[in-house]
Amino acid sequence: MKNKILRWGLPLLLTIVLVWYMFSKVDFAEMLSLLSRGVDYWWILLAMALSVFSHIFRAARWRIQLRSLGVEPPMMALCCSIFGCYALNLVFPRLGEVWRCTYISRRERAPFTSVLGSMVGDRLCDTLMVLLLTILTFAVATPAIESFMVKYPVGRSLVGILSNRWFWCGCVVMAVGVWALFRYGDNIGLVRKIRSWIKELWIGFAALWNMKGKWQFLILTLALWGCYFVQLYVAFFAFSFTRDLCMEPALGFGLVPCLVAFVLSSMGMAIPSNGGLGPWNIAVMFGLAVYGVTEAEGTAFSMLVWSAQTVMLILLGIFTMGYISRSKK
Repeated sequence: MKNKILRWGLPLLLTIVLVWYMFSKVDFAEMLSLLSRGVDYWWILLAMALSVFSHIFRAARWRIQLRSLGVEPPMMALCCSIFGCYALNLVFPRLGEVWRCTYISRRERAPFTSVLGSMVGDRLCDTLMVLLLTILTFAVATPAIESFMVKYPVGRSLVGILSNRWFWCGCVVMAVGVWALFRYGDNIGLVRKIRSWIKELWIGFAALWNMKGKWQFLILTLALWGCYFVQLYVAFFAFSFTRDLCMEPALGFGLVPCLVAFVLSSMGMAIPSNGGLGPWNIAVMFGLAVYGVTEAEGTAFSMLVWSAQTVMLILLGIFTMGYISRSKK
């Protein structure tokens, strides 16, 4: 019972705290005024449509991994597993990932740990893409990143932690301790169980190297993340203050500010919260603030974009429920 409260209650509490923090910094009346006038909602609708394609690309990419394991579900089932995954994450953070693996493994009568391993490989590729995009962002937007680090306590704290030698010493000691436990802990039942679980998990994870269609996998990865970026960039044209950034040749016609906001928001999604509410919004606000966008404007932008994507996920979740019910019948 305590574990369940911690697992589901902590992300909810974190979401509430971050949303409170976000709105405590903002003139609420000004934000509502920005949302009620001067917004071109056609661009928001286009961003919502693009988000559907990103889920389809993810499903197609996962299909390549599963095929190497001998698991070949229909494309529609894979798409619905992704739709349902993100819809479920709106309520129970991270549970959607477990659900999509459970759904596919039961539907295809495949080992759950192997399917889960393929999902881990899927997420590892996403982590690698965020790392590459972060390096690109530091290369093309160094002044903006430095401004972020100086202006906000989060950035200063992160720099302080990473530059502290005791932090790295602690990491090394922890790594050696874990290695020693698994190297010499053959008599410990829990260690044997974890070893067995990791071995089965590795089967699915290793599919990245053994699978056919590596080039298709790479192309779909670029298409997936390109879609994520474009849907945020498209949303820039919905507001006058972000549209102005897209008119500046010095800023790459808005591509550089969008890249900064995009990378920070991708990092924010690593924080467990309901559908990214709170961490994602604050990260986007930080990215826009570097380019002179006020907190009220940044909040209005992030809340509208997040809300639009949430509505789309709810609709896709309802569609998924209908598809699964129909398939069972």
